[in-house]
This record gives sequence, C-alpha cells and structure tokens, in this order.
Amino acid sequence: MDTSANLDLLPGKFSDDTVREIVAAQRRFFRTGTTLPVSWRIRQLKRLKEAVLAHEAEFIQALADDLGRSEVEAYLCDIGPIVVEINEMIRGLRRWARPEIHLSGLMCFPSIFTKVYKMPYGVSLVISPFNFPILLTIGVVAAAMAGGNTVVIKSSSKSAASTAALKRFFAEVFSPEYVTLIDGGHDIADICLAQRFDKIFYTGSPAVGKHVLTAAAKNLTPVALELGGETGNWCVIRKDANLKDAARKIAFFKLTNAGQICININQIAVAEEVAEAFLSELKLAFVSQIGEHAERNPEYPKLITDAAYDKCAQLADEYCERIIFGGTGDKQSCKYAPTIIYPVDINEPIVQQELFCPLLPVVPYKDAEIDSLMDTIAEREHPLAMYLFTCNMRWANRVMQTQQFGGGCINEVCIHMMVKGVPFNGTGHSGMGAYHGEWGFREFTHPQTVLRGSRWLNLPLREHPYSGKAGKQKMALLRLFER
Repeated sequence: MDTSANLDLLPGKFSDDTVREIVAAQRRFFRTGTTLPVSWRIRQLKRLKEAVLAHEAEFIQALADDLGRSEVEAYLCDIGPIVVEINEMIRGLRRWARPEIHLSGLMCFPSIFTKVYKMPYGVSLVISPFNFPILLTIGVVAAAMAGGNTVVIKSSSKSAASTAALKRFFAEVFSPEYVTLIDGGHDIADICLAQRFDKIFYTGSPAVGKHVLTAAAKNLTPVALELGGETGNWCVIRKDANLKDAARKIAFFKLTNAGQICININQIAVAEEVAEAFLSELKLAFVSQIGEHAERNPEYPKLITDAAYDKCAQLADEYCERIIFGGTGDKQSCKYAPTIIYPVDINEPIVQQELFCPLLPVVPYKDAEIDSLMDTIAEREHPLAMYLFTCNMRWANRVMQTQQFGGGCINEVCIHMMVKGVPFNGTGHSGMGAYHGEWGFREFTHPQTVLRGSRWLNLPLREHPYSGKAGKQKMALLRLFER
C-alpha cells in the first residue's frame, strides 16, 4: 500500500463531506477483497507491531504530555500490552479464521457438510478514550484488522498529544482507505456516527455509550461497548483477608493513571472488624509507593484536564471532614493525591457513581452481613470489575459465579486483563461485546453459515403434498429424524 500521500489526504478540520468520502473510500477498498486473505492480514499486523516499536519513544512522550505518565508506567500499561496482543493475533489468526466444518445432519440429507465462515463486517468505526489513548486505540484497531476490516478511528480530543502522535503514526504506516484517524471533538464524533458503518466499537462512559447506540440504531449497525459502569467497581475486604497484601495491591492500582482506569477500584467495602487495621496498612502502602505528597512526585500521573481536576477536588471538599488520608492537590499540574474517605455509607452518592479519579471511599460493614452487602451491590448496575480479598475460597468462588460483572480477581487486582486467550468485556451498563486475542477477532467478524447441497438423491420429504398417505409417511420420517 502506498502511504506517501497520506498526510496530504487527511484534512486538519473534518466535515460531513470529508468523513463521508473517507468512509466511501474504505468501502470501495474493502469490496476489492484485499483484506480477506489471512496471510495479508498477518503481514499488516506485523507491520503494525514493527511501527509501534519504532514509535515507542514518541508514544511515551505523548503519554507524559497528556497524563503525566512515567516511562515505566507508559510501557507497562500501553506499549507492552499492545505488543503482546499483536503477537497473540499473529500466532493465532490462521487457526481462528479457519472455517468450521459441521455435519449437516439427517434433516439436510443429501447435504453432508456445512461450513461456518468468519467474515469481516466491512468498514468499522473505533472510538477510543483519553485514559489509555495508545493501548485502547491500537489494541482495538489490531482486532479489527485481524478480522479483515478497514478502520476509521475517532480518538479523544482530551488526550491531544496522543491523538496527534496516533494521527501521524497511522498516516505513515497505512493508506487511508485501510486505516485512518479522524481527530476533533464531540461534533466530529457525531459526524462519524451519522455515517453508515458496518461495525462500531466504543470505549468510554455509559452516558456516551447510550448516545452511540442510539446513533447506530438508525443503520442497525452492530456495536461493541466497553464502559466503566455507572455505580463503579467494588473491592470487598473480608475480615480473614491478608490486609497488608490487599493494601499493597490496592495502593498500586489506585495510583496507576491517577485512578483514571475503567476497571479501577471505585470504592472499597471492608469488614468493620478489621477496618482500622486495613486503613493503616493502606496509608502505609501509599506512602511507601509514592511518598507523603503524591502530587509533588514526578512519577505520579495527572488528571486529564482542568475540569477533571476541579470535579475531583470539589467532590473531595464535600467529604473533607471524613478524609483520613490525602485530600491535597496541585491545580497547576492537575495532580490530586490518592485520597481515602472513611467512613462512607453504602447509600451515599459517592459510592453510586463512577469516580474516575484518585478518590477512594471506604464503606464499613459487618462481616456476618456479607451476603446482604453483596445483594446490595448486585441490585445496582453491573460493574466492569469486581475484586475480593479473603481466605474463604468457597465463598469467593460462589460470589464470582453468581454476581454479574465484566471480570475480576480474587486476592489480586487488574491483572486478569493480562491473561492471554481470555475476553475483556462488560455487561449491561458496563458494556457489551468482548475483545482481546481471539475474542477480538470474533468481535470484528460475523459467523456466516453456508450449506453445500446436492443435485442427486434429493428426497421429497419437505415438499407437498402434506396430506393423505404421503403426509403420514413424511410425518413418520420427520418424527424419526427430529428426535
């Protein structure tokens, strides 16, 4: 593919006409069948991986500019996972894309075999978020490419440096009729949603997810949504938990990206029998990992915008009398320290919304009333993640098999996302669909069933007449075949 003129083809300001032409050009390219051969897709994925590694320094700098990420955190959370994800696709794609062969069955005789082809949808739209702008753009694009689709990307205007880097990246690596990035604000996103795409993948908030679904419904476009969940992700600490271990892991996770992670811990429920001991361990863990004043530490990430900082600070002010750790920030750098708020009642507003910031409300409960607590959580909107800390594996396994949520961990946080071959997804207000590895390939392909018939030995079983002696004979055969 010739990408030499890509930068000239992409305007600085997009309009209805330019976006419509981009989509039309991609549709024409898709109809040529170029993206269908698996060998071609693998070559593009290898090209994508090589380009990611070549642009690593640029991406790390962009993440530092947008979110204050350190080099280690940028590689740990964005660059490294992309490379692992693409490698998994390169190794597995031939097997995933192979048509399934099924016996047609007696009712379909004389047809013997039926195949299920994994067909790409066509022209896909990927709307990516600000919090992991590199990972959640390139990772989803890789899944769309593995499925044989073309891709239009609408990246977040909030992460401006990353969007600029991604725009240059894709323009240099792929031709715009295959993959192209459109930048801009909500108005440009709406222009994109007004076009007829064959698949839409959106990552972001439930409120915008509803808007995406509404727009997609006009063209009956299939949609995958990866959302954060309206009432947040719970972490439950039982009285038999290893408190030091739990505190260490929770502190690490809450510090990552300053809490701006869709699967991050939104609130903690801790057994009141061990609440004071746990909170002491959590404070020590924060100080050990980031220091007394996180907002002064250059390794600590920042909130994405002034508005995000103000929202966090205002909410902290509302609960200032119950802040037992943190509660300080630096407006100029947009950094707000990890902040523990305790005690909080389970019905207070702060634990019934997705926070997406370093605030950490803690709800005490009686350990003997754990089932009542889990019932309350279950009655709310399904979270994207659930984390349990306990030695009671029987209870933990029962909870994980009966509660509804996207994914989670027992005595661990977040790393279920790093396991190869498993899906990442939400349910209800935390999303629909799934991706990562083969699940991403499945998300961007449609299983297309094709039966191969025969010109010989076709029995008149399905044909009229259905009455008289012939009808009785057919009914007897039907009852025999359809047992």
